[in-house]
Amino acid sequence: MGVSQGWRETAKRPSSDVLLQIARAVAHSVADGSRRSPSLRKVLHTVVQEYERAVIFRLGRLLSGGAKGPGIFFILPCIDTYARVDLRTRTYDVPPQEVLTKDSVTVSVDAVVYYRVQNATISIANVENAHHSTRLLAQTTLRNTMGTRPLHEILSERETISGNMQLSLDEATEAWGIKVERVEIKDVRLPVQLQRAMAAEAEAAREARAKVIAAEGEQKASRALREASEVIGDSPAALQLRYLQTLNTISAEKNSTIVFPLPIDMITYFMKARADNSM
Repeated sequence: MGVSQGWRETAKRPSSDVLLQIARAVAHSVADGSRRSPSLRKVLHTVVQEYERAVIFRLGRLLSGGAKGPGIFFILPCIDTYARVDLRTRTYDVPPQEVLTKDSVTVSVDAVVYYRVQNATISIANVENAHHSTRLLAQTTLRNTMGTRPLHEILSERETISGNMQLSLDEATEAWGIKVERVEIKDVRLPVQLQRAMAAEAEAAREARAKVIAAEGEQKASRALREASEVIGDSPAALQLRYLQTLNTISAEKNSTIVFPLPIDMITYFMKARADNSM
């Protein structure tokens, strides 16, 4: 009669009290067994490192108070289960992605993503595998971002594209408890034919600029020569000084050259005599 009355009183209690009594009974039994078996004593306490957190589930429900750690914490065997979460920054090397740019050029782009778990509880409760989901999302975001830009922007604005990808990934993974710290584009590989075409285009552009510069130089030189000829024509002695300067330059550069200087007045005399004979 006393046993049945005890069961009726137990049935009238709230379910939380029943679970608490069961947990206490299991804990006492394990404590008694731990005195006999030292290996059973390890089940009751667990230690997590400074960079780790433990998310505890009690009878399938998330334990209030958030993640435990760092340090030692206690669990109830056969009732509590827990998952370790590493809070350190992880590096994901995004494999090369074949992307069709906005101007219909096929390029291969790879990147690196730095991320970490910001909220251990959310990363366990809201998504099955936070790390795998983040990596797949990084690949998709890289393809989508590169596909909306032309080739010249991809080659010249890597920092801007990396910043946009970091903001997009961080916003999408916030519900998973993930914080994307940095995104860097490693390399952009172009097809071989496109590389040759771009090299030929750059070479032609350089040759065109060189011709323009040479033409401008010739134009400036011709103007300078015209001004010099006007100055020399006004002063005959200036032509003699220029002649002597030219001889000095030749003697300094080519020592094996033999120069016989002739007076300019003598040449002028012969030219006048030839003119008189022709008349």
